[in-house]
Amino acid sequence: MDRPRRSAHHAIRHCQFNIDEGYKYVVDMDLEKYFDTVNHSKLIEILSRTIRDGRVISLIHKYLRAGVIVKHSFKETEIGVPQGGPLSPLLSNIMLNELDKELEKRGHRFIRYADDMLIFSKSRRSAERILNNILPFIEKKLFLKVNREKTVVDYVGKVKFLGFGFYEHKGRSRIKIHPKSVAKMKSKIKELTSRSNGMSNELRAGKLRRYIMGWVNYFKIADMKKLMTKTDEWMRRRIRMIY
Repeated sequence: MDRPRRSAHHAIRHCQFNIDEGYKYVVDMDLEKYFDTVNHSKLIEILSRTIRDGRVISLIHKYLRAGVIVKHSFKETEIGVPQGGPLSPLLSNIMLNELDKELEKRGHRFIRYADDMLIFSKSRRSAERILNNILPFIEKKLFLKVNREKTVVDYVGKVKFLGFGFYEHKGRSRIKIHPKSVAKMKSKIKELTSRSNGMSNELRAGKLRRYIMGWVNYFKIADMKKLMTKTDEWMRRRIRMIY
């Protein structure tokens, strides 16, 4: 389903706007194994506020408790939502919408895309205060677990969000591809251009083309002219090596 103004690109542009407004420090929030830790009772309580039909609520509850098969044996699901299930992203979003409303109520600037979230602030101290104040709401009201090791307060130029990074040029924020995303892309190209993977050159070329087109289309809003030139030269060398 199309969600206007809710794409990853829109989220990144909104980050850029906040940075240009002077919000250069962020709480980079990491929810620990988010899909695995959603509290069923809390989710049903939230759904019951707007869904009046008890049959629908009952059906959703059965879906949540349906269980999973782990190593050929059945295991009940008492918390979490089934990963890969068609309803799971929607149900997870409904839970995190409660966090959105709380952050809005407190007057914070934030960007959330699925369970990836940045909360913006004008100083490191203020960002640390925001983190400390919002933790009790997330953990005691929504019953979600925050990964304390991966949740950080930092200058926005040092964080990775949806695969992108940010930097300043002539007093304005610019978008770049985060080094980790570049490393991941190179690793995939190495895999596709390896002589030992047994692929025919025709199949290899098709897979490579699809991967590169998808990757460039996703990162097209970032500054990447220099990176593309270097990567193209490197990739051509690898392709020549195969032939």
